[in-house]
Amino acid sequence: LARVLPEDNREVWALSEGESFDKKEVVLRIKAPYQSYGTYETVYLGILAHCSGWATAARECVDAAQGIPVISFGARHVHPSVVGIMEYSAIVGGCSGCASTVGAKLAGMKPIGTIPHALIIILDSTAKATFAFDKHMPPEVPRIALVDTFEDEVRESVAVAKAMQGKLQGVRLDTPSERGRVTADLVKEVRAWLDLEGFKEVKIVASGGFNPERIRHFISQRAPVDIFAVGSYISDAAPIDFTA
Repeated sequence: LARVLPEDNREVWALSEGESFDKKEVVLRIKAPYQSYGTYETVYLGILAHCSGWATAARECVDAAQGIPVISFGARHVHPSVVGIMEYSAIVGGCSGCASTVGAKLAGMKPIGTIPHALIIILDSTAKATFAFDKHMPPEVPRIALVDTFEDEVRESVAVAKAMQGKLQGVRLDTPSERGRVTADLVKEVRAWLDLEGFKEVKIVASGGFNPERIRHFISQRAPVDIFAVGSYISDAAPIDFTA
């Protein structure tokens, strides 16, 4: 709007990004010659609709997490051309970060990610993959190992933590549904063994099918999750209809 509205004859009012709104509430008001912005009505309605849907889904997850950070992992579920604005919207909705570089850049922060399954499979070892990641990635990038590829998550978490000798910052549990998914009891067991082995500083990232209901269940069970990573619940959120 700043580019198309005449500078000497325009007024624009809008709710702030991330601010809650009610059904039928006005969120954007434009006062200017109609021919300067009428062509773009479909554009700004589409932006409002999709971005509000993504941000709302993120807010629901953040509220459910009760202070535990939530990061957006939804990039793989949408077309590449909308990844940036989807993840930016998730951050506006309250997510502490996102996995994509383009989304993080729009939000003015650094992306947050973990070692992928593919690297572990290629090197045939979680420890080797973590070593390779540590060797080649900048020191400011968190060392977070995915620990559900080959071995039992508990044994793998402890083994990688020992191998990294104090440099491991976190483990990510992403157990597939075929193996029962990540459970509150699994998180508790991993935490207990990491603590027992002297790795209390290693954080636990939980991912895989998380939504507000599932997050609330983990909270109610007092599962010691340090970060929830949410993908498709945010990326697949339905647009919120807007009209002009």
